[in-house]
Amino acid sequence: MKEESNINFWQKVAFLYGPFMKNSHKLYENICRRIKPDLNRDMDVLELACGSGQLSFALAQYVRHWEATDFSEKMIEEAKKKEHSSRLFFSVQDAAALPYAPASFDVVVIANALHIMPYPEKALAEISRVLKPGGILYAPTFVQIEGKMPKFRMRMMEGIGFHTYHKWNAGELIAFVSEHGFSPMKHGILYEGLLPLCFLKARKERQ
Repeated sequence: MKEESNINFWQKVAFLYGPFMKNSHKLYENICRRIKPDLNRDMDVLELACGSGQLSFALAQYVRHWEATDFSEKMIEEAKKKEHSSRLFFSVQDAAALPYAPASFDVVVIANALHIMPYPEKALAEISRVLKPGGILYAPTFVQIEGKMPKFRMRMMEGIGFHTYHKWNAGELIAFVSEHGFSPMKHGILYEGLLPLCFLKARKERQ
């Protein structure tokens, strides 16, 4: 289910998102370093909320098929402007209503998105459905920590239309994912970039 104010915001900023995220290149390089060792050429990967491809371009070459999706048509348009591997495909999709068959993917990546979704439990339900039994979820997510500066930055971002529905700390994020069918495997806080990020790797619980 698309939340109207959110989709309008991302449509408006899509052409600026890639240049803006260059300020966080160290953070995304760190995320890539943590994901890359687990990838291989026999894997099919689904990425949700791919933006303009900050992870997609860096990691798609290491798998058989990387399906990068976002609910913003403008974001996907920006991503498609760049040259990319034949293993990488972009499409507009709603993370809460995916068109893929059950057990279609070995890995799902959703970076910096669960906290800005009004109903992230719907996305996790769809992720669980399209993941193969024992499949892996990577959900690096911006989180809250104590201190005035992170809260000030968040208020600044919300002032320009960036709405955060869930202000989790790392423990709350891990608990939320655990409550919706995933077993955490690795997690840690990364401080590069504007806000602290919890890198979270979890396995789909076998049913």
